[in-house]
Amino acid sequence: MDDFLKRLPQLAKDKHKENKKYFAGLKKKPPKNLDYVMQELHHAEFERTDCLKCANCCKTTGPLFTNADIERIAKYLKMKPQQFTDTYLRIDEDNDYVLQSVPCTFLGPDNYCAIYDIRPKACREYPHTDRKKFHQITNLTLKNTSICPAAYNIVEEMKKRRI
Repeated sequence: MDDFLKRLPQLAKDKHKENKKYFAGLKKKPPKNLDYVMQELHHAEFERTDCLKCANCCKTTGPLFTNADIERIAKYLKMKPQQFTDTYLRIDEDNDYVLQSVPCTFLGPDNYCAIYDIRPKACREYPHTDRKKFHQITNLTLKNTSICPAAYNIVEEMKKRRI
């Protein structure tokens, strides 16, 4: 896994133009069964991929925190929402709450998440490859191929199957 993770950004960069063109076609004319197929590909990939051996998403990027996430996590940590926000978050250029820094504060050295059961929605859904109306988030998926080995593999399988 470590070797693949080191190569992943370059692999994704090498495929960027090809993937962008592929997703442009997918957006224009998404297959009727796309969401079903994406769920199937997602589940099959995560049978093979162990996130605990990777955690690259937690090490290199930070999720968006919704107000519901902030309330839930603050309560769990026995903090007031404003205290949680002041301690761990900042507002980014899109006016969203994000972590002050990466890797994620809640990621342990063993790649386990200290708040896994109540983690942000964005973390629960990552890499978003099984999301409904998948064709609407292809730009996000394109970005995730350089971070997440599973997302990269899923996109490669999509192209192989000519979805």
